[in-house]
Amino acid sequence: MENKSHALAAGAFVLLMTALLISAAIWLTRDTSALTVYELAGRVNVTGLQPQATVRLRGVPVGKVTAIALDPQVVGQVLVRIAVADQTPLTSSSFATLGFQGVTGLAFIQLDDGAVPGTALDATPGTRIPLRQGLMSKLTDQGERLLMQLEQSVQRFNQLLAPDNQQTLFTAISQIGQAATELQQLSAQARQAWPALAQDGRDTLATIKVTSKRVGDSADEARASARSFRLVTERMYGPGGTLEKLATGADILVATGQTLRINTLPSVNQAVLEAARTTHQLGDLTQTLTDNPQAILLGKPAPPPGPGEPGFTAPGASSKP
Repeated sequence: MENKSHALAAGAFVLLMTALLISAAIWLTRDTSALTVYELAGRVNVTGLQPQATVRLRGVPVGKVTAIALDPQVVGQVLVRIAVADQTPLTSSSFATLGFQGVTGLAFIQLDDGAVPGTALDATPGTRIPLRQGLMSKLTDQGERLLMQLEQSVQRFNQLLAPDNQQTLFTAISQIGQAATELQQLSAQARQAWPALAQDGRDTLATIKVTSKRVGDSADEARASARSFRLVTERMYGPGGTLEKLATGADILVATGQTLRINTLPSVNQAVLEAARTTHQLGDLTQTLTDNPQAILLGKPAPPPGPGEPGFTAPGASSKP
């Protein structure tokens, strides 16, 4: 009986110590930080996500997953309840995706912010954050489409390798080889003809250079002629130019003509009349000298008496003896 009582006492002591150790471990490892509860909502496949999974903000652990359930109000929507530290900087643009840890395949919640910064998120328990598809979810959803496209690509590749297409491909390769050979021959011929072509090119460039120089000289001469023509035009049409001088000379000529007509011509007419009168008198003198040369010595004879004057004799009457 005594051995049994010692055994019972030892067993009770061991159980007591075990309970104390477990209690101490729980007390020492308890989370004393204040947590805020949020809900993640979205039409996302959360396979691999378990309660107590880690919640990370840009890779930094900030909380745990507390519950996973379907939304009773929205068909097909998943609700994931998380508890994160109060100091976690979540904003209205924050969103959550499902990530996976290495080769273990254990899922966790990855929180991130949008491209546009938002305002601080309300810390009211139950505030919802959008749950979006992660890379693996997108690959899973698009896996069937990718497999279908891969199958189509394989079928097209098989069609390309069909016997008829293989013969066509071999023919094309042979033609490409022939074209490469001909191109090589053409390159060799071009290398042989290159010196002559280079010389022709140099001659052509020299001719072009000389022609360009001549064209430049002609252009210079044309510009000089244009400047001379512009200078002559400016001198002709400018103030005091040729046209203005011609107009002034014409005005002077008109004024001179008017002066001659008004002043000189009457004097000339008078001089002509005087010259005619003098000529007439000279004619009379000459006639007198012709008829009576002695008039030079005796003077001009007296004119015969006229009618009624003494000694007048009527023409045709005979004088008495």
